[in-house]
Amino acid sequence: MTEALVLGGGGVGGIAWMTGLLAGLADSGQDVSGAGLLVGTSAGSAVAAQLGSGLSLEELYARQVDPALQAAEIMAEMDLEKFAAEIGAATGSAASVPELRRAVGRVALGSRTVPEPERRAVIESRLPSHGWPERALKVVAVDAGSGEPRVFDRDSGVPLVDAVAASCAVPGVWPPVTIGERRYIDGGVRSIANADLAAGAERVLVVVPLGVTEPFPSEQPLEASVARLRAQGAEVVLIAPDEASTAAIGDNALDPSTRGPAAETGRTQGRTLRLPWSTGA
Repeated sequence: MTEALVLGGGGVGGIAWMTGLLAGLADSGQDVSGAGLLVGTSAGSAVAAQLGSGLSLEELYARQVDPALQAAEIMAEMDLEKFAAEIGAATGSAASVPELRRAVGRVALGSRTVPEPERRAVIESRLPSHGWPERALKVVAVDAGSGEPRVFDRDSGVPLVDAVAASCAVPGVWPPVTIGERRYIDGGVRSIANADLAAGAERVLVVVPLGVTEPFPSEQPLEASVARLRAQGAEVVLIAPDEASTAAIGDNALDPSTRGPAAETGRTQGRTLRLPWSTGA
């Protein structure tokens, strides 16, 4: 495996921005959308699944900026500082990272949210194809009960829609996702991008709509994972939103109205970037 594309969490604004960024890179002759390995966390899992759908980047971009093509999202408020404070209060006594994840799981399981089928319908609307792609795709979630991470792929026996819904289940905002006898929450509870799962790739592009700061204590923090990949010989590029893109994503990345502006600024940013390798996969 030569190229890996690692896509982190960031709400609907992040989905739009990452899509625009990838389109902008392609505009400048640096199409990385065909990478042999896709690693998706939360919003990144939705983008990764969309990349594996068979639609072109131009078609995926249109689905972010054209209201007639946009997915049927549910409006949600999310104040990141308030969210962090509430989660911190609930997990303050956790003595280890796994214990903290279990505490976050308890918060998620006890929160009032929209019904699970209603939320699943949103994920169905986001994905142009509901089948796993042929190339490698890793979708990260966390077991709400045990706190253990789970990496779904096409060999897991789990429908793609369920895997992506689980990875996108922001604790306290969206319902945990039922898969078999277990319930799962957002993969960002393990790490904002889970970049360590790209081990073995020679070139790794990591895209993080909300920046490099981990929302929770992690055994695999982003910056340490990137350093480890580089120590293993991988060429790693890390991209976060520039000032214009950060403003477009805004303070509530779960607001569907951010999609058009975030996609447009992402595309503009992508056109200005130069990757150290000549082209993508």
